[in-house]
Amino acid sequence: MSGPRVLIIIQNLWVPFDRRVWLECQALVAAGYDVTVVCPKGPGDPSYDVIDGVTVHKYKAYAPGGSKIGFVWEYAYSFLMTLRLVFRARKAGTFRVLQACNPPDIFWPIAMLLRRLDGTRFVFDHHDLCPELFQSRFGGTASLPYKGLRFLERTTHRQADHVISTNDSYRRIAITRSGKANHDVTVVRTGPDPDKLLRGAADESLRRGHRYLVTYIGVMGPQDGVDIVVRAADHIVNNLQRTDIAFTLMGGGDAFDEVVALRDELGLGRYVEFTGRVPDETVRAVMSTADLGLSPDPKNPLNDVSTMNKTMEYMAFELPVVAFDLVETKVSAADAAVYVEPNDVTKYGQAIVDLLDDEVRRRRMAKLGRERVERVLAWKHQQKAYLEVYDQLTGHVSRFGPVAGVKTGS
Repeated sequence: MSGPRVLIIIQNLWVPFDRRVWLECQALVAAGYDVTVVCPKGPGDPSYDVIDGVTVHKYKAYAPGGSKIGFVWEYAYSFLMTLRLVFRARKAGTFRVLQACNPPDIFWPIAMLLRRLDGTRFVFDHHDLCPELFQSRFGGTASLPYKGLRFLERTTHRQADHVISTNDSYRRIAITRSGKANHDVTVVRTGPDPDKLLRGAADESLRRGHRYLVTYIGVMGPQDGVDIVVRAADHIVNNLQRTDIAFTLMGGGDAFDEVVALRDELGLGRYVEFTGRVPDETVRAVMSTADLGLSPDPKNPLNDVSTMNKTMEYMAFELPVVAFDLVETKVSAADAAVYVEPNDVTKYGQAIVDLLDDEVRRRRMAKLGRERVERVLAWKHQQKAYLEVYDQLTGHVSRFGPVAGVKTGS
């Protein structure tokens, strides 16, 4: 007999590409839950699939652009497509729990509808601060859109039976800004899987004839700082006269075309490679060859309190990290990173060169980063708290067993 049915909604990525959500799905399936996901399609994806025991319903993504009105149209479309697929998935049976992942904070009406129809419990998996994301992109806190995003965030938090926060900063926001009770908010970090993210043999051809290779992996939006990497590379090559360093930047996003154009404008084609989104095998090869990883997220209201998955992935691959001095980045990386004065391109470039020239320090930082992933940050340490939330809401006892001090029952 299958366990409680769980529905997970995501809008900004798809499974299994969304690493956090896919780890959550795998944890639930292994614990005996029946898991369904509704999300957009990735490249070449079918509308319906069953992947490693997870039932997946997907709709064609629609992204008209990064403007304010573009986001409104995108989210309205996504809400309607999601609602349609939720009811299609519900034909196979009612759901005990609906988990909505943000951004955006728009799916609480679906949770309320299923709660009224079926008694479905609502878990909010808080990935991003949408008001701060708007503020970081467009500026200002007095505008109507910003106030609307604060309303949606607050309503989502208050409607949720339980909130899962990616770090303590997000947890404090749920409690202080939205009024959630302490016991209704649990921190579950997006810990990497050290058994899968493991440094392998280097592929020297990926250095493209250079002595050193540094890498970036992740989203390339306006708030992600990839333009800082390109400008730092310009400083390194043209001001510091260091032509022995190759940059490989993996990922895509709203700012991809702009940062590629910036690279070409600065004449850095020989040194800076943009791969776009690449398969896991390519990521593994690049990360196993690189000498350090880049977390160039500039200091702003969003980034300062957000956990950057790429930072922990670098650590899993034994890469020392160059980052700006941000609150949650320091919590994640500790002594595995060099912290630069926020948003200073010249100092960021200098920190890259200084670390590359200090092999002893790089090796020490690489070891510390890997150990921190294995002992503290790894998903196997995080999933226990995640499953406790579900066991408490459903009364299900996962294969990990009941946890002392956690009351179960519906």
